Amino acid sequence: MKKEIAVLGAGESGTAAALLAIAKGYAVFVSDSGKIPDQNKREISSVGIEYEEGGHSFDRILKATEVIKSPGIPDSAPVVAELLNRNIPVISDIEFAWRYSNAFIIGVTGSNGKTTTSLWLYELLSRSGKDVVLAGNIGASPCRTLIDSDPDYFVLEISSFQLDSIDKFKCDIAVLTNITPDHLNRYNNSFEKYIASKFKIVKNSTLDDLFILCEDDKESMRYIENHTIEPKTVMFGLNSKNTFVDGDKLFVKYSERSFEMIASDIALPGTHNLYNAMVVALVGLKIDLPSAVIEMSLSLFKGVEHRMEFCGEYNGVKYYNDSKATNVNSTWYALESLDKNVVWIAGGFDKGNDYSELLDIVKEKVRLLICMGVDNSKLETFFSGIVPVECTSSMKEVFDIIKKRAACGDVVLLSPACASFDLFRSYQERGDQFKNYIRKIVESS
Repeated sequence: MKKEIAVLGAGESGTAAALLAIAKGYAVFVSDSGKIPDQNKREISSVGIEYEEGGHSFDRILKATEVIKSPGIPDSAPVVAELLNRNIPVISDIEFAWRYSNAFIIGVTGSNGKTTTSLWLYELLSRSGKDVVLAGNIGASPCRTLIDSDPDYFVLEISSFQLDSIDKFKCDIAVLTNITPDHLNRYNNSFEKYIASKFKIVKNSTLDDLFILCEDDKESMRYIENHTIEPKTVMFGLNSKNTFVDGDKLFVKYSERSFEMIASDIALPGTHNLYNAMVVALVGLKIDLPSAVIEMSLSLFKGVEHRMEFCGEYNGVKYYNDSKATNVNSTWYALESLDKNVVWIAGGFDKGNDYSELLDIVKEKVRLLICMGVDNSKLETFFSGIVPVECTSSMKEVFDIIKKRAACGDVVLLSPACASFDLFRSYQERGDQFKNYIRKIVESS
């Protein structure tokens, strides 16, 4: 009799995991508390997988040998809580994929920068001719790739939610970009639990593996002072032993190899992208890529849509789409990379934000704050008296204000510091609307 795997959630991670499980000979049952997208239904039905939507059949799910849980489902969900209470293994899609892969895995996690760093690393390996697949929290699940083939390299962007449900999964190179408060509602409002979740990326690492983390990130440093880290650890920072900036030159060293380039030639601006570039260079040196390829990747990388995406300059006003900035720290870096006269658009679903770390940089750089959300009271209260504040509840209202108040020399920055779910389905939809309104300005000018 085949062992049965139950899959909770039929988004990309759940659908891909179900398809890999059936390909590996398991009996599979998919259960989603909401509506399953039509395309995903067609995929799982085409290979004979049973599924349900609109609720969970506890009796069926609790008979499973193992359960693969989509990252968006918290452990507090009744069906997951009951599974854990009965000691039925509950794992993430990256754990399941790891069992069927011999690839060299480069895993990237962190509160900010993990998407840019993952894409940049993928660009680096692709440019060098490696057989590499980008997967994880960005794009497709690694399970989808493994249905047909196993690449030489995986670059995985990994969320804390995915790490919460690993058992034996490990990376050959693990990267932790930084840690700032985020998603604390999933961790009982405990920052310490969130930090511990991020460090699970090295839970199973050994001395043969490499861990890259930021020496300038105080929370990462505080954690490793009090915990034993098994893999070889290499720090990066603005004045680290392995990475440093001298004048306008970036220097990176790993083992016997070294790399240097003009820092201003790095494709993406800002200190946060300098950190990301350091990680890319360290990985390139570690896997013995030519310095010329590393420099080419650092100087030509196009960046990530919705992350400090330059959308053009019209009538002397520059526009940047940073809709992916869903926490305070990410917005700080966005403001840090710009000059003065910023018209800052912020707001949305507040995840328990502390805006105090933005106070000084807002005073220095922002001339107008436009709040956009269902409830703008927290932002308005905090920044009133510091900068002029306008409140809106739609992108149209935002651009009505921009047309009246933005002037030649201003920089309009959408960097919300909040999730999108009060007015938009996703940060992508929020960013796309922002860009659509910019296009309308151009067409009407």
